[in-house]
Amino acid sequence: MSHEITVVPDGSVTSPLGFTAGATYAGIRTYAPGKVDLGMLFSEAPATAAGTFTKNKVVSACVTVSRRAAERGASRGVIVNSGCANCSVGDQGLIDAEEMASLAAGALGVEMADIAVSSTGIIGVELPMGLIRNAVGKIEMTRDGGHDFARSIMTTDTVSKEIAVSFQASDKTVTVAGCCKGSGMIHPNMATMLAYLTTDAQVDAALLQETLSEVVDSSFNMVDVDGDTSTNDTVLVFANGASGAAIAKGTPEAEALSAALLQVCTHLSREMVMDGEGASKLIEVTVDGAESVADARLAARSVASSILVKTAVHGNDPNWGRIMMAVGKSGAEVVEEKLTLHINDICIMEAGLPIPYLKDSLVASMHGDEVRIRVSLNIGDGVAIGWGCNMSEEFVTFNSAYTT
Repeated sequence: MSHEITVVPDGSVTSPLGFTAGATYAGIRTYAPGKVDLGMLFSEAPATAAGTFTKNKVVSACVTVSRRAAERGASRGVIVNSGCANCSVGDQGLIDAEEMASLAAGALGVEMADIAVSSTGIIGVELPMGLIRNAVGKIEMTRDGGHDFARSIMTTDTVSKEIAVSFQASDKTVTVAGCCKGSGMIHPNMATMLAYLTTDAQVDAALLQETLSEVVDSSFNMVDVDGDTSTNDTVLVFANGASGAAIAKGTPEAEALSAALLQVCTHLSREMVMDGEGASKLIEVTVDGAESVADARLAARSVASSILVKTAVHGNDPNWGRIMMAVGKSGAEVVEEKLTLHINDICIMEAGLPIPYLKDSLVASMHGDEVRIRVSLNIGDGVAIGWGCNMSEEFVTFNSAYTT
C-alpha cells in the first residue's frame, strides 16, 4: 500500500500536533527590526528523540548536551541561540550550555535533561549568559510559532528554511515537518548547519534513530557549500504521538514515515545550498551505475564539493575535465572506459570518450539557476544525488571579512 505525501501549505516545525515554539531578540546579534536570535521548540507531551551530530573533533558544548538527549531517546524540545557558537571556550562552554537547558526547562515546566541545546555563530566567544537569562522568559510559546523559531536560528542565511508534509496512516493524519539553518561552513559529515524535525507520529526511539540516520545520509550529508564541516552540526527529530498513529518497524507506515522525512530533509538540503554564501546557482550531481550506494555517494559528494567545479559553474564554463577529476579522486571504484557524462541532459562523454556537442547550447543552458550533472559509472546499480553551489566573488569577499 502506498501512502501519498502532500505538502502542508505554509508549513512549519509546529505544524505537527502537540508542538509549540517561539523566539525573541536577546541582543546576541546586532539589532535589526524584526530580528530574533533566541528560540525554543517544545513538545507538549513526552516525545521520543533521535539525533545526528558533527564528526568534527572540535565540538561545541551544546552538541555535548544535545547528544545526551538523543542517547536517552527522549526529549521535550530544544533551546537555540544564533550569533555565538559556544565553541572553543573551555569548561565555561559546558557550564553555559547546561544553564541554557536549565533556563528553558524552568520556563517550560520540565526537567533540564528533557531539553537539548544548540548554538550557532562565531567560534571562540563565550555565550552572553546575562542576555540569555533575561530573554528566555520573554519567549511566547505558540502553536504558530514555528516560523519565528526558524528565523531565530539564522546567521548568514538570507531566508528561513522550513517545510511540513503529511500522509495518512490508517485513519490518522501524520504530519512531518522541519526547519534548518546554514549558508556557510557547510559540508555536513554527521552521522554551522542546524536542523530540527518534528512529527506527531508515535515512534519508538530505536526506529526513529535508524530512520533519521538513513535519511540524513541521503540528504544533509550529500550537500556542500564550502567544504568545511562545522563544529556545531546537529540534526534532532522529535516524535510525540499526538496524532494517535503508532508506527512500527517493517510496516508500510514506517516506509511512509521514512519517505516523508526524506522529502522534508531533501527540501531543506536544497534550500540550504541555494542560500550558500554568495551562491546564485544550485548544482545537482547524480551518480548512477556505481558499484555500491556508498561509492555513488563518494563520487557525488566529490563533484559537488570541488572548488574547481564550483568556479566553472559560476562562470558557465563547461570544463567537464574538472568533473572527471573529481570523480576519479573520490575513492569510488571507477572504470574510465565505461564512464558517461551529461550536463543539463547534454551528453559530453560516452564509454570514456568525449563526443561532439554544441558548446554554445551547453553554455547557454548553464546560465540558469540550476546546473544538473549526471555521471554514469556503468559498473553496478548504486545511485546517489548530491547538491552543491557555485563559488562566486561575493563568497570570497564575504568570508574575507567575516569578523571585521
